Amino acid sequence: MAQHQQILKSRVVKIDSEETWDFFASQANKQGCPVIVHFTASWCMPSVAMKPFFERLALCHRDIFFLRVDVDEVKVIYFQKYNLST
Repeated sequence: MAQHQQILKSRVVKIDSEETWDFFASQANKQGCPVIVHFTASWCMPSVAMKPFFERLALCHRDIFFLRVDVDEVKVIYFQKYNLST
């Protein structure tokens, strides 16, 4: 039950498509809010370990957009837009 309540309180938005990315980037731009992105992967243990810390940051800093991108699920954002690699 406690885990369910924590999920409901999350302010971290999971980006699941390029359209979702564009929407939240646009919203942040319109509102003049900074954006912090956690590029993550289920196989990367440091990234998995960082998730609760990122969630707490999002709860403490409500004036910032916090986004989470799973690099294996949304490769178009990860590779093409930012020229990043693993």
